[in-house]
Amino acid sequence: MLLHRSSEQSVVARSKHRLAFIVSHPIQYYAPLYQRLSRRDDIAVKVFFTWHNGAKSVHDPGFGIPVAWDIPLNQGYAFELIENISANPGTHRFWGLRNPSLVERVLAWGPTVMHVTGWAWASHLQALRAFKKAGIPTLFRGDSHVLDRAPIGPRRWAKHLALSHIYRWPDAFLVTGKANYDYYRALNVPAEKLWPCCHSIDYGRFAEPAALYEEEARRWREELGIADDQIVLLFAGKFEARKNPLGFMKAVLRLGRDNIVAVMIGAGELQGEIDTLAKDYPSLFRVLSFQNQRRMPVAYRLGDLFVLPSTYGETWGLAVNEALACGRPVLVSDKVGCAADVVDSACGYVFGTDGGDELFAALRHLTGNKATLEGMRLAATSKARRFDISATESGLMDAIGRIDSQ
Repeated sequence: MLLHRSSEQSVVARSKHRLAFIVSHPIQYYAPLYQRLSRRDDIAVKVFFTWHNGAKSVHDPGFGIPVAWDIPLNQGYAFELIENISANPGTHRFWGLRNPSLVERVLAWGPTVMHVTGWAWASHLQALRAFKKAGIPTLFRGDSHVLDRAPIGPRRWAKHLALSHIYRWPDAFLVTGKANYDYYRALNVPAEKLWPCCHSIDYGRFAEPAALYEEEARRWREELGIADDQIVLLFAGKFEARKNPLGFMKAVLRLGRDNIVAVMIGAGELQGEIDTLAKDYPSLFRVLSFQNQRRMPVAYRLGDLFVLPSTYGETWGLAVNEALACGRPVLVSDKVGCAADVVDSACGYVFGTDGGDELFAALRHLTGNKATLEGMRLAATSKARRFDISATESGLMDAIGRIDSQ
């Protein structure tokens, strides 16, 4: 608990609703939402974590290293860590979240509305069913899409049947964007149960102070031996197959231009191959280690163009929102969940993944003139501002209001 008991009681006394969140662990994109909601007088909020509460570093399978975010993720809102008895805890497997006391502890708090993030873990699935039986209105949030759905076969049909049943339990679904909407409709979720509630970031944390961040990035580029007239292509994320960092590096090689530098920021299973390729072409590549949250507003500004070339498994790609908030245009694949909502010709470009040369062709087109990329910066920040955390707060409160009206 982060709120003093007397403080929490005073908030509850003025509140119309008691909103309980069930989520695996503190997530940098969600914590600002909890904090904003906790400052409101018309709702009481408590978050129930089913894995860990962010008090210490946790091994991240994607990065392959222990990660502890350097911004506060468990402050400014009430929370409770529910005991997880899994022998192998984590979100990487269905049985990684086993919390026998979860439903009991949540009900003891007396929620009037539930918010459950994700179904693919034992405890979250059990909770969805339990709250349906208890008659507590439940909002479900996930960001799945069908942009890279599995081939038709027994496994896909079995999952389709299971989810068609599971998705009868929530009262409403908080839809992150167009690709997420299409996913629910493909599973026969009625359109009237789909309510917009966009994926978002804390825009202000990345956007300002812009002048200071730009100067820090300029000095950092200088330290990396990058000239002012060179065009920097930035990849920042996990070095794993689904994000296609090696495909991106090979496309840069094919460009064959000495005014291009690709900066690779991250860590993960492909680290060795990325390091080897960068070592073979030192004038083309700079590889930087994992950068924590406080450093990312500067790190994104190292680039003139942010590239997310994922080929599968990219449910949204919130790094795109962050790069845009830093005033950087973006190049993303059509398998990235946010592409249809966030990226347009004013702030970036979406390339197809069906053909083998589309990433290369897009890079060649966008890097023809550095001034063109610089001219897209204002549109980038304007687009990012529409996906600030305040927009998610508004969508969520609207959803709760609509539950009231039913």
